[in-house]
Amino acid sequence: MNAKSYNQTIDSIADRLFRFVVKNLNKDVETARDIVQNSFEVLWKNKAAVLFEKAKAYLFQVAYHQIIDVYRKQGRLLYVDNHHENDLSISPDLNDQREIMHRVLQTLPSMQRSMILLKDYEGYSYAEIANILEVNEGQVKINIFRARKKLKALILSPQQNAAK
Repeated sequence: MNAKSYNQTIDSIADRLFRFVVKNLNKDVETARDIVQNSFEVLWKNKAAVLFEKAKAYLFQVAYHQIIDVYRKQGRLLYVDNHHENDLSISPDLNDQREIMHRVLQTLPSMQRSMILLKDYEGYSYAEIANILEVNEGQVKINIFRARKKLKALILSPQQNAAK
């Protein structure tokens, strides 16, 4: 990868990478900017080893690992068993669908949240997500199915409770 292809990669992926990181960090914009910048720095340092066609997946992979590092440093890496669906409190006066979706996404384990963001928000294929997150494609499909099922249950449960 040369400087020209590196700059093309930055221009084409910077916004998508930033959205992915900031949504995974619960809207922590400053940390997200640092992670994106560090990801581009890692790409530049490894430009000889990274093919231009693989640069996008490489950047998401680097950013994902840095997100995990942030959670580990903060001691907030949560697992599936630590979340309780009843902990989600959506106030009736909260009409902003984006905010509701953001809050519901935060209840997912980090791996499932990342997969949902990459698939549904960024439009990556199952194979690309598997490559980025270093898992097999079957795990991606299963985790996305489970995450969507949980999201659906969480979004519908407050509405059903309000109707009663």
